[in-house]
Amino acid sequence: MTSVWLRALGLLLLIGSCVFAPLWIIYGLPWALAGAIGSLLLVLGWHLFQLARLIRWLHGPFDAPLPEGSGVWEIAFAGLHRRVRIRSGQQQVLSDTLKRFTRAAQALPDGIIVFNRHRHIDWINKTAENHFQMSVATDQGQTLTNFIRQPDFVNYLDAERYDQPLIYRSGRVEGQSLLLQVIPYGEDQTLLLSRDISHLERLETIRRDFIANVSHELKTPLTVVSGFAEMLGDSTQTYSENEVKQYLALICEQSVRMQRLIEDLLTLSALETGGMVQSDERVELEPVFRSLRTEAEALSVGRHEFSLTIEAPALLTGCANELRSAFGNLTSNAVRYTPAGGRIDLIWRVRGGQGEFVVADTGIGIAPQHIPRLTERFYRIDRSRSRETGGTGLGLAIVKHVLTRHQAVLDIESDPGKGSRFIARFPASRLVPVSTPVER
Repeated sequence: MTSVWLRALGLLLLIGSCVFAPLWIIYGLPWALAGAIGSLLLVLGWHLFQLARLIRWLHGPFDAPLPEGSGVWEIAFAGLHRRVRIRSGQQQVLSDTLKRFTRAAQALPDGIIVFNRHRHIDWINKTAENHFQMSVATDQGQTLTNFIRQPDFVNYLDAERYDQPLIYRSGRVEGQSLLLQVIPYGEDQTLLLSRDISHLERLETIRRDFIANVSHELKTPLTVVSGFAEMLGDSTQTYSENEVKQYLALICEQSVRMQRLIEDLLTLSALETGGMVQSDERVELEPVFRSLRTEAEALSVGRHEFSLTIEAPALLTGCANELRSAFGNLTSNAVRYTPAGGRIDLIWRVRGGQGEFVVADTGIGIAPQHIPRLTERFYRIDRSRSRETGGTGLGLAIVKHVLTRHQAVLDIESDPGKGSRFIARFPASRLVPVSTPVER
């Protein structure tokens, strides 16, 4: 800075010496002084002009180019230009950082709402917009409690005790449950975090229902077994031989029922904890289908008519035991829910490159509202009828998991009173080409 003023002073002395000395010699002192003053005024005017340019730039738009100067003003403008360039670089870095943080906040699976001490909304990410049916374009600056009016949430904000989260069940989105957590930060700024826990609550409901259903399914046979065992334990002489045989038969029947339920539970647990089937075992299905027909006829005891149609080579890659279990459950269900005199058709075919195992019956049929829930564990349309048929309520759940492990799907078609069609569809990748020899 000192060097700039020294250069300016040197310039003035140079101008003064060049103008003042010749005029003094030629015209005398008055003219010399007048010339010097005029020169100084010209220099001052030039500096004022440059200063006016700088002031106009300072009051102009932020992106206006810095004026160019000469002499000492060139040095001044160059210094300002360097500072502007550094500041612009810093602002660009801050802007890029802010954009990265904003993109990261938008990508979070949790909802984020930023609001101030007056509860006015400053910012919302996309997840929060979906959680609360809001829009940053129209709702920014609005009061938060105008959108989340539930008394529990308002009391949660008023109490300012944010160590524990709040479970919020939204009326705007059916079945949605959110876990809300308020986090104060900065100066009078607060974050509202929202996490969708609907699936966790559904899992908890399934767990409770599962425990209740298992307890209920085991309670009845255990009551029968323990009751008759206690009766026979007191005195067998009180009952006739036929009565004793009848009671023992009931005990055996209920014991088998409990054993079947436990086996199905173990099977389902093993299927749920396993991943996709990685086995390349080639399964020849024709013997499986013929065996299933024989077993179904035995279960039917002559009450139904059966047919087996194999339209294409029946070869799949996968787990033989799991596939047999799934097909067996579909077949036995058809027998149980088809009245006497009905017909059950077992079909294997290839459609659109996919292998299909079809079990069609002329049974009681299924109402449309029940079809989406049929593969749930212990889901029953008619509990009393299900117990009469001897089912455990886990058969279709086992079918679903076996098919999922084989990248297959189960489609259900049904007309109440006319019958049902259960179709297990396997992808082309599971079909063994016809030209490939089958290992026997």
